[in-house]
Amino acid sequence: MKTNVSNFTEFRKYYLSEFELYDGEAFITFNIVGIDLDRNEIQVAVSDRGKISVVTYDLLTDKNGRLYFEYGVMFERVHLDDFEEAA
Repeated sequence: MKTNVSNFTEFRKYYLSEFELYDGEAFITFNIVGIDLDRNEIQVAVSDRGKISVVTYDLLTDKNGRLYFEYGVMFERVHLDDFEEAA
């Protein structure tokens, strides 16, 4: 039987959390929709210049044990612990 990720309390704080990234021209907003540890994937709603997309990224771990995913052509690291609860 697979364990549902939502049962892990440490990941509950991330759901619908928000992070803004400035790419040099505009702010891009990320909202976490879901985390799948079995596949090491994260689903994120990305708001970029008026367009909203739900995108699945590979969930990676850096050398300090911080979870992140890479965004854009420059593979900008977006760490999960940089997300804040949406107000």
